[in-house]
Amino acid sequence: MKKIAILGSTGSIGVSALDVVTRNPGELRVVALAAGRNIDLLSEQVLRFRPEIVSVIDEEHACSLRERLGSECPGAVLWGDEGYCRVATAPGAGLVLSAIVGAAGLLPTMAAIEAGRDVALANKETLVTAGPLVTEKARLKGVRLIPVDSEHSAVFQCIEGNPTGSVARVILTASGGPFRRATQQELERVTVAGALRHPNWAMGRKITIDSATMMNKGLEVIEARWLFGVGYDRIDVVIHPQSIVHSLVEFVDGSVLAQMGQPDMRGPISYALFYPDRHPGGFPPFHPVKAGVLEFLAPDVERFPCLRLGYEAGKAGGTMPAVMNAANEEAVNAFLEGRIAFLDIARVIEHVMARHAVVELTSLQAVLSADAWARGQAEEIMKEGTG
Repeated sequence: MKKIAILGSTGSIGVSALDVVTRNPGELRVVALAAGRNIDLLSEQVLRFRPEIVSVIDEEHACSLRERLGSECPGAVLWGDEGYCRVATAPGAGLVLSAIVGAAGLLPTMAAIEAGRDVALANKETLVTAGPLVTEKARLKGVRLIPVDSEHSAVFQCIEGNPTGSVARVILTASGGPFRRATQQELERVTVAGALRHPNWAMGRKITIDSATMMNKGLEVIEARWLFGVGYDRIDVVIHPQSIVHSLVEFVDGSVLAQMGQPDMRGPISYALFYPDRHPGGFPPFHPVKAGVLEFLAPDVERFPCLRLGYEAGKAGGTMPAVMNAANEEAVNAFLEGRIAFLDIARVIEHVMARHAVVELTSLQAVLSADAWARGQAEEIMKEGTG
């Protein structure tokens, strides 16, 4: 039986992962869970899966969880970064699913790697903000980084078993989000409710907004660079509205492999949790005839500049990706709160990036300092007006 710890158990990835656990009784055991503020759902998960360690966002929520669970409370109820790192290094856990949203996932993911735990990586921001540090630490510790994002899982599956150096190009697919056909004028009138209506995937609020702006794909480009060791000139993005082909890999002999399936995150999650084995998941099967016509289109970086900003940040290197990511997190939060317009998200990010002098990435402290600086700059720009 494989023992696992889950960072972000109440988010969409965490909930899907626990569904995979439920579908495979006797194969997986949850020994630790970390969540944020959703105490109602977390308490249900604790009672069902009986983890030994649990952590939440802060001491107040830890106290609420203890009161809620009473005599059913696990041995350790922790909080904050220290608590998340304890979950990531839980005794006996052979695999850590990193699914905390945003830059908050960096420290516990690094703690898991430092402890020699393999990581099923759903938190793309870990590699976006600190790619060279994370991959080098994983190499030194002999840790496997197994991608969970559907696109990166697809690439991982396509290159598995192929010789190093045989990959010519990685092609990441994107649904195009809810505004793929929207005009510039329509984008100026986008509402929060409209941006949260993704046509194909059920995801958390932040990731859904990132999909609508195409920043999600900008982040994934940087993640792919560090996961697969390919340069930005060999990473392409194509719009694939049906979300059936999850990504493609072109090899040096001109052949192309694609990984296909229903748009259901339980597929890549199951692959990561059981890797290198495959287990039947009981998920809806894929029927090529029923899938109909599959389209592939070029992305429009004029209407969706966040994709361009992702490439620019990745190529700039150093602290720039961390700055871009932090500015995006602040701007998305402001949009969700109704403080800025949809198109202002990209404007805020671009303004923050323009103000930043890139610093070489030599430590986690450099990442954290750049992150804090960018958040302050984003708030300042939003108060001034994005222009």
